[in-house]
Amino acid sequence: MRLIVMGQQAFGKDCLAKILEAGHDEVVAVYCEPDRDGGSVDPIKEFALENNIPVFQPPSFKEQATLDEMKGHNADLMIMAFVNIFVPEAARDLPVHGSICFHPSLLPLHRGPSAVNWPIIMGSTRSGYSWFYPTDGLDEGNILLQWECPIDPDDTVINLYFKKIYPSAVDSVLEVCDLFRSGNPPATEQDESQATYERRCTKKHTQVDWYKPVAQVYNLIRGANPAPGAWCLFNGSALGLYDCVRVPGDGVAGRIIDISDDGVCVQSVGGRLLLKRVKPEGAAKISASEWAAEAGLAVGDSLSS
Repeated sequence: MRLIVMGQQAFGKDCLAKILEAGHDEVVAVYCEPDRDGGSVDPIKEFALENNIPVFQPPSFKEQATLDEMKGHNADLMIMAFVNIFVPEAARDLPVHGSICFHPSLLPLHRGPSAVNWPIIMGSTRSGYSWFYPTDGLDEGNILLQWECPIDPDDTVINLYFKKIYPSAVDSVLEVCDLFRSGNPPATEQDESQATYERRCTKKHTQVDWYKPVAQVYNLIRGANPAPGAWCLFNGSALGLYDCVRVPGDGVAGRIIDISDDGVCVQSVGGRLLLKRVKPEGAAKISASEWAAEAGLAVGDSLSS
């Protein structure tokens, strides 16, 4: 098949590399976002050029000239891997078999741009990814295939995405191609009664409230690790909260219970969190024990919500 690969960053690049390595299909063009002023070259662009694949970076897919250009590739399928820009139907339908898009959740759950963060924050026990036929709605098209994995009790975004979802998703791009090459790819309708939508997870969503149950606080911290990062206040400044573990114990919420080489133990409701890595405002991430020494932290001090 003649393929257009549309994507960005490492995931787009690794999907492209997997397709080229298999050697079953011809990649006739790569589409990625326009270069950012002063930014580094997108990995998928760099890799495509190294492999003599034409790269296109239109700022919009609504212009007729862009559509004519895409049509000229005579593609059989467009694979949309990690795409942030809106691609209208007029562009998606140009290849013979249309387009297929990747999303890192079990659709129709967690439609939206932070689909790895929210399941952890919400305390879900499973996640995965979907390849679906994109429409003009947000992650609403029929499903080609899905893959499921557990969210373990201590998983962070790094564990869930980079160690579980990412490697399987890159491998699955070959299954996607095989399904279309077979001539009868599945198309399962999403159950709209189960659909959830979440907005992009940002700092305004990740402020810790120590008066919440410890499980909720822990889920928020690990679901925002490494980005956008959970945080609380200490002496009026934001303190980023990253690696931590749950420990038992009761006391006054927000109170510092213990300081050791292992970290800083903070009370929440129904349990405690041993903070291991933090980020003081305006500084780099450091161990919690190092921060405690630099900040003059003492047992009995409090962190604010």
